[in-house]
Amino acid sequence: MSLIVEQTIPYNNSQLQLEDPKRWSRLFPLMRPSTKVVETTSGQAVVIDTALASSKDVLITAVGNIGNFSSKILSESHLAAFKVEEHGKAVSTRELAKVLKDSGFSTENGIVVIRAGTSEEFILVSRVLELVVEGGLKLDHVLSLLQAAKPEVKASFDKTQALLERFIRLSTKSTSKFHEQKSGNVPSVAHGIDVVDFNSAKASIDKDLSSLLSSTFPSRGGMVCSIHYSDINGLSRLENNILAHEISDFLAKKNLESYITQSTVLSNQSKARGWSISLCAVPSEYLTPQAKPSNSLASSNGSTSSKPSEITSKITFSDSQVRKIITAGCERVIKEEPTITEYDTIVGDGDCGYTLRDGAKQVMTYINKADLSKLPSTLSDLVDDLEVNMGGTSGALYCIFLSSLAQSLRDASSFAEALDGALESLLKYTRARLGDRTCLDCLIPFVETLKKTGDSKKALEEAEKGVESTKNLEAKLGRSSYLDESATRGVPDPGAYGLLMLLEGMFVLRNMPG
Repeated sequence: MSLIVEQTIPYNNSQLQLEDPKRWSRLFPLMRPSTKVVETTSGQAVVIDTALASSKDVLITAVGNIGNFSSKILSESHLAAFKVEEHGKAVSTRELAKVLKDSGFSTENGIVVIRAGTSEEFILVSRVLELVVEGGLKLDHVLSLLQAAKPEVKASFDKTQALLERFIRLSTKSTSKFHEQKSGNVPSVAHGIDVVDFNSAKASIDKDLSSLLSSTFPSRGGMVCSIHYSDINGLSRLENNILAHEISDFLAKKNLESYITQSTVLSNQSKARGWSISLCAVPSEYLTPQAKPSNSLASSNGSTSSKPSEITSKITFSDSQVRKIITAGCERVIKEEPTITEYDTIVGDGDCGYTLRDGAKQVMTYINKADLSKLPSTLSDLVDDLEVNMGGTSGALYCIFLSSLAQSLRDASSFAEALDGALESLLKYTRARLGDRTCLDCLIPFVETLKKTGDSKKALEEAEKGVESTKNLEAKLGRSSYLDESATRGVPDPGAYGLLMLLEGMFVLRNMPG
């Protein structure tokens, strides 16, 4: 998990037109052809989805706040209409209901209007229900819940009303944001009014969920834990996946049936990044729980013990030899930090060198007390340590790769084969591929050549060619993708260059066992 206080997108609010209430009414019909813009009697623009005009379900309408716009409103296909409110120009529920009726929508089953506000209200007039929820997180949660509800709930106004009444009474939330000050050598995160050390995503999520469950979740069975989490101000996809995994893992250990949904919320009040979680206990008659996910990185023995069993390998490792190799690689990365930072200052956030340097230092500290003859188990344990001290997307990629490598070493007959297995697993967790100007432009040719030839020198030569090629590649992912191609031309991808330095330090004039 990365500590980022300032937004890294190269556009300000004015350029993004976040304060323009008509922005989405202009853009959304281009994104979804079935939508069109109509005006209320007071002249306000409302986006309606004509594909739902003949729907027999209860019609759902959302009203969002300007400047704090949610990705959920854009992604939900079950919304009959949505509106972004202007400051001081609230659109009434009566106006929204009239827009739908005048536009030919079937309103016999009723209309629900969900809007974000500063307090919560539940207003029912005839078969038109207005629900005001506190903030964007709960707006996203209730929209996700209505989308996930069973078909018989969606088709019944009475059941929808009962579900929303339950939500307004029992839903609760928590918000955690990264604090601008570190606590010692680790980041800190603000849980409500408390600022505590950020030791791991697991510890932070466990703290949030334990608090939420203790205050609201009933002990009786037949309940589904509806959880919605929103990343605040744009965590990376990998970081979002880590949050989802930790939430799912916590609930599984509690033997709780659950349904988890996610969205992104942009806040114009704070640039701090973090996450919010909303929780509501829902009877299973309204919501079907999701199937429990499997973790392909986990040990195949199915153990849920807090201390994983030792991972054995067919390959014999010498503690002294492995220690020299890892130490040499880490020392090379630390030495090259200024160059990596220089490259990343030109094409990125300027933190790649520090991230890799800090990760290398942490590895060297960790192996001082580790038995490297048991390399697979050591790698598995090392990941728990690295995920705290090595932030950002780079840290997540390295942790996934090392976790996968530890598992691959269980059955691999050679180290090259294990690396190939780890690469295959990593590619399931990232969209990056060869040619996308990322660290994979170094890793993929290295692993593939080493597996094919068994020659680390040839593998390094191909990895170097891959890094050199990034000087002329257009970035498709990450911070560099926001920049004009001319800004990155001639500069290697910092992550790819940093990985090459690590590999050169480890493999030059050395060979891994197996």
